[in-house]
Amino acid sequence: MSNESALYRIQFMNNGKNYQLYVRELVQSSLFGFIEIADFVFHGPSTLLVDPSTEKLKTEFSGVNRSFIPLQAVIRIDAVTDKGAARISELGDNVTAFPFFSGKKP
Repeated sequence: MSNESALYRIQFMNNGKNYQLYVRELVQSSLFGFIEIADFVFHGPSTLLVDPSTEKLKTEFSGVNRSFIPLQAVIRIDAVTDKGAARISELGDNVTAFPFFSGKKP
C-alpha cells in the first residue's frame, strides 16, 4: 500500500463517547504521549441518507487541519482499503479508561 493511498480508521474515547474517524495521515506526534491525525475523510454530499453522528463529526472537525489524540484514549487503529461512515457512539460497559484504579487497596 503506497503512502498516498493509505487510509486509516481510528477509534478513540472522547468525553465518554467512542469516536470513529477515517484519516489519510496518522503519525506519532512530536508532543509526548499523543498521536497526530490529519486529512480527515468523510462521505461526500452525494450520500442519500444523512447520519446525525456523521454530521456532528463534520461540524466538530470543520476547519481542523490536525488533531492530537492522547495515546491512552486510543482504542484501535486499522489500515483499511475502503472508507466507511465516521460516527460517534456510546462506549458502553466493555471499555475502561487506562489506567484503571478500582478504589480498593491491596
